[in-house]
Amino acid sequence: MIHKACLTMDTSLPKPPALPTANPIKRVCGVLNILAVNLLKEDRTMNYANATQCIDSLNKGEVSAKELVDFAIARIEALDEHINAVVTRDFDRARADAATADKERKAGSDKPLLGLPVTVKEGFDVEGLVTSWGLPGEHAPAGEDSVLVRRLRAAGAIILGKSNIATMLADWQCANPRFGRTNNPWNPDKTPGGSSGGGAAAVAADMVALEFGSDLAGSLRIPAAFCGVFAHRPSQGVVPMRGFAPPMAPRLPIASDVDQAAVGPIARSALDLELALGLVAGPDGLEAEAYRLALPPAGQKNLRDFRVLVLDKHPLCPTASAVQSAIAEVAKHLEEAGCKVARKAETLPSLTDIARTFQALLMSLMGVDTPRDDYDTAKDADDFDSQAMTMSHRDWVELDRHRLGLQLGWKQLFSQFDVVVCPAAPVTAFSHDERPFGERRLTVDGSEAGYDILPLWSSLTNPTGLPSTTMPIGADAGGMPIGMQVVGKRYGDLTTLRFAALVEAQFGGFRKPTSLV
Repeated sequence: MIHKACLTMDTSLPKPPALPTANPIKRVCGVLNILAVNLLKEDRTMNYANATQCIDSLNKGEVSAKELVDFAIARIEALDEHINAVVTRDFDRARADAATADKERKAGSDKPLLGLPVTVKEGFDVEGLVTSWGLPGEHAPAGEDSVLVRRLRAAGAIILGKSNIATMLADWQCANPRFGRTNNPWNPDKTPGGSSGGGAAAVAADMVALEFGSDLAGSLRIPAAFCGVFAHRPSQGVVPMRGFAPPMAPRLPIASDVDQAAVGPIARSALDLELALGLVAGPDGLEAEAYRLALPPAGQKNLRDFRVLVLDKHPLCPTASAVQSAIAEVAKHLEEAGCKVARKAETLPSLTDIARTFQALLMSLMGVDTPRDDYDTAKDADDFDSQAMTMSHRDWVELDRHRLGLQLGWKQLFSQFDVVVCPAAPVTAFSHDERPFGERRLTVDGSEAGYDILPLWSSLTNPTGLPSTTMPIGADAGGMPIGMQVVGKRYGDLTTLRFAALVEAQFGGFRKPTSLV
């Protein structure tokens, strides 16, 4: 499941300072409130304002880019000692960019994100900053921005820095030898998820209103679910990935997307996700000379217009009763709102087949960069992962043809339904676990389950490149957030985002972490 090279790395990770008995996050909130009053107009505090609200306030002249950036920096400096979310900081350049943004706004610029501070996952190249993917040692600073960062800057966004990740993005927790461990803002003893855990934690803690991460095996959706925020994994290929690569990979002016992977936004509202997607999506390089992206608009205006398939059980994955109950409660509300809700469909592709296809494609990708000795050893093994890692090109082509069959199955399903709702993860955030992968266990309703069940719900979309919007829908008995996926047909991104926005408006969405209120 995980890149073999990562299993042999030193697992002794630097950690944030030990937490005192009194929660330090609560202790600093008073300081932050004073800072907020000093930095922003007293009657226009921007605490937990989402990106759309921040931009509205900027447009109305109620707050300046300088004030927003100063507020974000103050909050990061006050909270991040104990969360460790924003690990590469570019504050001096951000302050200079804020001054420029304020001048541009006075001159009449209408850039859609002008003056909004954001962060991006550490894996994105940002000119002048190191891209390490959590690996220790010396790495040269990036010579240019990734395509996504370039588009954010063109829209007027201000890059504050980069957020923490799992080593080589290969874990559903967020820790690495270079930057240490990120803690969940809801409970520092628990993981924020991975690999985009730093970004989800930063958004949940109101360090920024908008972040961009990546997702190959749930790396956007699991952190969003664990931290109680929104995320959108776009349809495959909609947002270019050029400039998102490990430090050892060559930087070329022409690049292709990684099979089953996508990059997308994390925010505190569905409308922010839609805004962000519209600004970074579109063809790149040679394709941009010939093609234009025009995602189909959502045809539904109200919840009652949606046909919804609800899934809460996976044949390979025990799912916590709290998660199933939260999904059932959403389904009840949807029926009351007039949605056409079904709980089974004959046209639904086999979830077992999807999971095995995802796993085989993932391992074949991982085999490309596996050290030669490990790869040769895997050739002689008879387990599923080893066989997938070392499959022949002929076998891969046959698997790719099988994937087309799955894509046809989804096409038939989405002729009957507009969206599928299901868990984003089988469990809520769990305690940090630094043991080797093979020794890790999850607890699901009092019973043990393997650590490798974590991506089974999120892998639903990956082989066929479907879009998925993740949103918070409640909490478990311990107060930890529960996340739901809204899955749509390929290129149906605006439909899943519309549905999430309507559910958010009617039933509620993001809540502040209780330790930060």
